[in-house]
Amino acid sequence: MSALPGADGQLRCGWALASPDYQHYHDTEWGRPVEGDRALFERLSLEAFQSGLSWITILRKREAFRAAFADFEPAAVAAFGDADRERLLADRGIVRNAAKIDAVIANARALLALPDAGGLGGLLERYRAPAGRPAPRTSAEVPSSTPESAALAAALKKRGFRFVGPITAYAMLQATGYVNDHLASCWVRHGG
Repeated sequence: MSALPGADGQLRCGWALASPDYQHYHDTEWGRPVEGDRALFERLSLEAFQSGLSWITILRKREAFRAAFADFEPAAVAAFGDADRERLLADRGIVRNAAKIDAVIANARALLALPDAGGLGGLLERYRAPAGRPAPRTSAEVPSSTPESAALAAALKKRGFRFVGPITAYAMLQATGYVNDHLASCWVRHGG
C-alpha cells in the first residue's frame, strides 16, 4: 500500500487513515524526534504493552497509562512495590498483564542504572537507521525488525530491560524518530 490521501487531501501512510486517533498520532508524533528519558521511557513502555495487541488499544488507553505509571517518571516507577503492582493489576483503564507491568517496573530500574552518557537516548542513538537509507515507497517495504533493532534489543536485555525483542525495539526506533519509516510520498516525511 502506498500513501493515501486523507479527507484534507494530504498523502499519508495508509495505516494512518484507519481512525482519527491513528491520523493524529501519525501526523503529530510517529517518527518525530523524542528527547529525554521520561518521554523515551513512556514510548518504550507503551510499545511493550502493545506487543500482541492493536496499537489503537494502547493509544486510547494512553492517559490511563500515564496516570497509572506516574506519568512515566522513571524514578517514581522504579520505586513501585508490591502494592503498586496490585493496584496496576486491578486498574481497568490499562492493559492488566502481569508480565508487562513487571517489565515496565524493571525497565525503569534498568534505565536508572544506565551510565549518564546520554541515558536511554544515547543508547538508542547507537542503533539509528543508517544514513542514506531509501524511504519506503509502500508499506510492504517497511520492515518489522532490522539488524539494528535486533542489536538494540540485545543491548537493552543485557542491561536488564525486559519485553524488548527486535520487533518492539524497531517499533520504538520508529516511534521516536531514530528511524523514519514514513512513506516516500507521505507529507510528514517532507517536513510536515
